[in-house]
Amino acid sequence: MLKTMKLSDGKLVECVNGDAIVFVYTAPDENERKYLVEHLKIDEHTLNSSLDPDEPSLLEFEPEHIAVIYKRPRHYAAQDEYLFKALSAGLFIFSNRLVIVLSEETYLFEGKIFNKITSVQDIMLKLIYRSISHFVEHLRGINQISNELEQHINVSMENKYLLNLFTLEKSLVYYLNAVHSNAAIINKLKSSAAKIGFTQENIEFLDDISIENTQCLSQIEIFSQVLSSLMDARASIISNNLNIRIKALTILTICIMLPTLVVSLFSMNVRIPLSEYHGAFWIIFGLACITSALVGMLWWRKKW
Repeated sequence: MLKTMKLSDGKLVECVNGDAIVFVYTAPDENERKYLVEHLKIDEHTLNSSLDPDEPSLLEFEPEHIAVIYKRPRHYAAQDEYLFKALSAGLFIFSNRLVIVLSEETYLFEGKIFNKITSVQDIMLKLIYRSISHFVEHLRGINQISNELEQHINVSMENKYLLNLFTLEKSLVYYLNAVHSNAAIINKLKSSAAKIGFTQENIEFLDDISIENTQCLSQIEIFSQVLSSLMDARASIISNNLNIRIKALTILTICIMLPTLVVSLFSMNVRIPLSEYHGAFWIIFGLACITSALVGMLWWRKKW
């Protein structure tokens, strides 16, 4: 699917193909791929890399364009079941246009940062910056989900919430690799600033991007270490909750077994005391209740 956009008063607005400077290809079909490879001379391997979520970030200089692949977070949905993943996006910078290739539809140009745009290089840098901001927003969500799962684990006897935490930890590994890959491409952009045609303002903004990416990387590492180090403790909490419940059920079983023993002794088919006494039933019943009460008092005194 193709979406075309143009610059109007420093903002990107949708337009017809003739006035466009930004071309966004979302999950391009066979004809669109053929056009990108044959007419725009985009390397087929680079094009496939921009659609592959496992590809690392890269920067390549071609005769007619510059190819940049960076990582961005995938939009989270309920069916993902606490798994946050990163995707690749391709930016192909020509002298008069910017071609963006995505594997799935997303909102690229959202936020105040896109209210003042001057060039295709400016758009490229702001897309990378928006990706970093998106990672930080997801980290806040992961932290909030982690806190909620911890509260459930404190009273849980199942592995369900613990497995959800394992999934969050796996997500942080994906994000750690993605942000680390973006750090490499940011450094390459800084070293090739003159070749790409960055202005002084672009270079200063690139420094800001590098700082934001470093802070994002530090947050991911901290969250990952915290989840990993406390995972054993949370597993022990679930095991301890289960042991407490089993102990309570065991004591309850004993409370039930003692009255059963008393009644069974007086129900044997042999001559026993009280067999001819008319109030024997109530005596036996009282003995059964007393044994239960004694076990209950012992349980309370010992604080089992």
